[in-house]
Amino acid sequence: MDTGRQPLWQEEPAARPRMAEPVRTAAVRAVIIVALTLIQAMVAFLSTLAGSWLAFPAVLSTVASTVVATWGVLDVWVTRQVWVQRNGVRSQPSSTARELRRERRRARRQQHRESREASSGVDRAAA
Repeated sequence: MDTGRQPLWQEEPAARPRMAEPVRTAAVRAVIIVALTLIQAMVAFLSTLAGSWLAFPAVLSTVASTVVATWGVLDVWVTRQVWVQRNGVRSQPSSTARELRRERRRARRQQHRESREASSGVDRAAA
C-alpha cells in the first residue's frame, strides 16, 4: 500500500567500512575505562577541594586508573595492527593515486613511441 510519503530516512552507503569485531570490542572497552577514569579524576579533584578524607584514596585510585586507561587505548591500537596483519587491508583498485600513475605511464610510453618514430623517420630519409 503506497501512501505517497517519502521514507523517514534513506540508507546511504557508509563512507568507511565498519571496524573489525575485535577492534570494535577493544575500542568500546577503552571508551568505558577512559570515561570511568575521568569521573574518578573529577571525584578526586572535588574531594581534594572539599578537604574530604576520600581525597587521598581517590587520587591513588585515579593514578592506577590512568595506567589502566592508557593500557586500554594502547590495546585498541595493538588489536587493530594485529587484525590488519592477519587479515590484510582491502585495497581499492580504482584509487586516485593508482589512476594517476597509470596516466603518467601511458603518457611516457606515448612520448617514447613518438620519439622512436621520429628518430626512425630521420634514419630512413638519410639512407
